[in-house]
Amino acid sequence: MEAKAGLPKVRAVERAMAILRAFGPAASRLSLAELTRHTGLDKGTTRRLLQTLAAAEFIEFDDASKTYALGPGILLLVPGVRYGSDLRDIAAPILARLSQQTAATSFIWTYFRGFALCLDRIKAPDLHIDTPWSAIGTQISMNCAGGPRVLLAYLAPEDRAHVLSGPLPRHTVHTVTDPAALEAAAAITRQRGWEFAVDDYILGLSGLGVPVFDQAGALIASISITTLTPQFAMQDGKPCDLPPMLEAAAEIGARLRA
Repeated sequence: MEAKAGLPKVRAVERAMAILRAFGPAASRLSLAELTRHTGLDKGTTRRLLQTLAAAEFIEFDDASKTYALGPGILLLVPGVRYGSDLRDIAAPILARLSQQTAATSFIWTYFRGFALCLDRIKAPDLHIDTPWSAIGTQISMNCAGGPRVLLAYLAPEDRAHVLSGPLPRHTVHTVTDPAALEAAAAITRQRGWEFAVDDYILGLSGLGVPVFDQAGALIASISITTLTPQFAMQDGKPCDLPPMLEAAAEIGARLRA
């Protein structure tokens, strides 16, 4: 639901949300000083809000380390989240099969407020690569990784321009951060229908991504697989795992309502 113009916002709620959003895969535990720095709130206000959130079990405090973390109350909300649930239900068995076929971890991504949002992930059956960015619900920048780069390529021009005008973080020496280069790469991705991102998010890992369209031809999501870079075999300039990827994307799209 979009906020209606002119309606007042509740300042305390905005501040509480700022605290909750300070936590993430790379910042699962934060001290009071770190939270005040992240949110811009003073220590007294931050402490009072943390105590209130802790009473509802949205926040937990570790006395030994003097740090805060998200509490089990957050997990209790997850089953009620409907965003992307239909797409996730359709894609889950297909992603599981894809991981079996490719021996790689499979993902499905959607565009959400300037970032690629991970809707689901199926880990590789034998090779376990667990990184903080790969959890369901993680948002990552769209200038890196196979799935996010595919979404960037197929966004409406105005949405892509918005993404390219914002921060484009450099994660490795191979990350592309130049907007013009990303725009040119997006055109190539649209022409060939896939993206192979090598070592541009985490060194040693690469990702292959393809788009998912619904029956009306509208972009709905992207799927990707990720594994160790040397494990991606190539033939005639294309990843050997491309055919099962395209098949999986087409199957997901065919099952979506137009």
